[in-house]
Amino acid sequence: MEANELKDLRELVEFLKDNKIAEFDLERGDLKVRIKFTGPPVPAAIDYTQLATLIPQQTIAPSPLVAAAAAPVSAPVAEAQAPAEDIQEVKSPIVGTFYESSAPGAAPFVKVGDQVEVGQVLCIVEAMKLMNEIESDVAGEVIRRIVNNGQPVEYGQPLFAVKPR
Repeated sequence: MEANELKDLRELVEFLKDNKIAEFDLERGDLKVRIKFTGPPVPAAIDYTQLATLIPQQTIAPSPLVAAAAAPVSAPVAEAQAPAEDIQEVKSPIVGTFYESSAPGAAPFVKVGDQVEVGQVLCIVEAMKLMNEIESDVAGEVIRRIVNNGQPVEYGQPLFAVKPR
């Protein structure tokens, strides 16, 4: 591994520590990097464009690499509320960034109180520069938007609560 590559890896580890990111995986060709910090996982709102600048765009020499480091983590993980029986959650089918509208400054796809139909676009989840429209799988009234615009979301994370008709 070259000196520049080690420097990039050190910067990546520092970035992850500073933003209290508990786990990070990177696969590029034959290179596999897994960084896991000890302590309870902490959700962090970070600017993923900064993270992209820390990951070198060229493929590093093929060799498996596993990095582990310890970082103190202090904030507790917020538990997701269990949905009421008559409320259905629309969940993210992918990991990415939640956007409430098609463009910055544009009107949101839906607001709390709106009536939605099955197949209606509720939001966009960006994953690896691809904009994925998330559609409602239930007809009814939007009771709550659970995540904030620009927030990172996980697979299966609830995005909206909808009261079915």
